[in-house]
Amino acid sequence: MPRINLLPWREQQRRERKIAFFVSLGAALGAAVLVAFAAYLMLGAMIDAQDRRNERLRSEIKVVDKQIEEINDLESQKQRFIARMQIIEKLQRSRPEVVHLFDEMVKVMPDGTYLTSFKENGAKLKLDGVAQSSTRVSTLMRNIASSQYLKNPELEVVETAKDNTGGSRFVLDAEQVSIANTDDTGAKRPARPAGGAAK
Repeated sequence: MPRINLLPWREQQRRERKIAFFVSLGAALGAAVLVAFAAYLMLGAMIDAQDRRNERLRSEIKVVDKQIEEINDLESQKQRFIARMQIIEKLQRSRPEVVHLFDEMVKVMPDGTYLTSFKENGAKLKLDGVAQSSTRVSTLMRNIASSQYLKNPELEVVETAKDNTGGSRFVLDAEQVSIANTDDTGAKRPARPAGGAAK
C-alpha cells in the first residue's frame, strides 16, 4: 500500500530555509562587526602611532628651533663683536692723525704766510690767514694738494688786508686725509715734493 505524507512539509521546509537565512544573515552581520571592529582597532593603532611620530617631530622641531635661535644669537654677537673690533681698530689707526695734521700744517705753510683762524669740522678744515701776496696763497694751495695728509684745497676769499700791511687775507678750505680710512695694504700717498715753500 503506498505511503502518503499528509504532514505540511512545505511549511516545515519554508521554516528551515528562513532559519537558515537568518542564521546566515546573523553570521554575516557578526563577521561584518568583527571586521569593522578589527579595522577600528587597526586604524586607532595607526592613528596613535602617527600621533606619537607627530609629537616626536614637534619635539625635535622645538629643539632645532632653539638651536637656530642660539645660532642667530651667536651670529648677531659675532657681528657686534666685529663691529666693535673695527671701531677699535679705526680709533687705533686714527690716534696719530691730530699730530700728523699739525705737523703737516707747519710743513705746508710757505714763508710769509700765517694763520689767524683754524677750524675743523670732521675731515673739513677752514683756514683763515694772511699772506704777503696772493702768490704765497697759491703756493699754500699747491703744498696742500701735494700733501700726504691734506687734500682738495679750495680758495673761498682772497683780498687785500685792511691793516695797511700790504698783505692778502685769505680763507681756504681743505680736507684731512684720514689714516683710519686707508686700506690695510700699507700703501701710502706720494709724499709732498721738497722745496714747496716759496721764499
